Amino acid sequence: MTAKAVLIGPPGSGKTTVGRLLADRLGVAFRDTDADVEAVAGKPVPDIFVEDGETRFRELEHEAVRRALAEHDGVLSLGGGAVLHEETQALLAGHHVVYLQVGLADAVQRVGLAAARPLLVLNPRSQLKKLMEERRPVYERLAAVTVVTDQREPAELADEIAKGLPA
Repeated sequence: MTAKAVLIGPPGSGKTTVGRLLADRLGVAFRDTDADVEAVAGKPVPDIFVEDGETRFRELEHEAVRRALAEHDGVLSLGGGAVLHEETQALLAGHHVVYLQVGLADAVQRVGLAAARPLLVLNPRSQLKKLMEERRPVYERLAAVTVVTDQREPAELADEIAKGLPA
């Protein structure tokens, strides 16, 4: 099974918001692997990090992505760090991967640094910048299409992605 579009990008890039709008436009289902992880674990992502550790979260995340890519033919949003897993990268081959690229200023504004983001503790702005820089080459390598989200409305982004999808 092949998803219509798989959205990747850092926190604050709009994967969930744009993904839901894109799914509506295409008349397909939307699925978010972070929500899948929370359903399996029975608790929110930040609690998984604190109580079970990042390693356990990444295991759950990889399994959620594997399952979603096998079962889902709509729009799929991956957690920001899901693409770091080498097996996940391999699983994305053959899917229409869209990298939602966001600048630091927009990401900070969207994430709201008081939000419960487990990898952004201590100095959130600095941590987010570091995380974005480390992941950017992976996002770029995996993406069939890159869409810049800065200063743009989610509906506009969903329209652009929908127009660029293969028939």
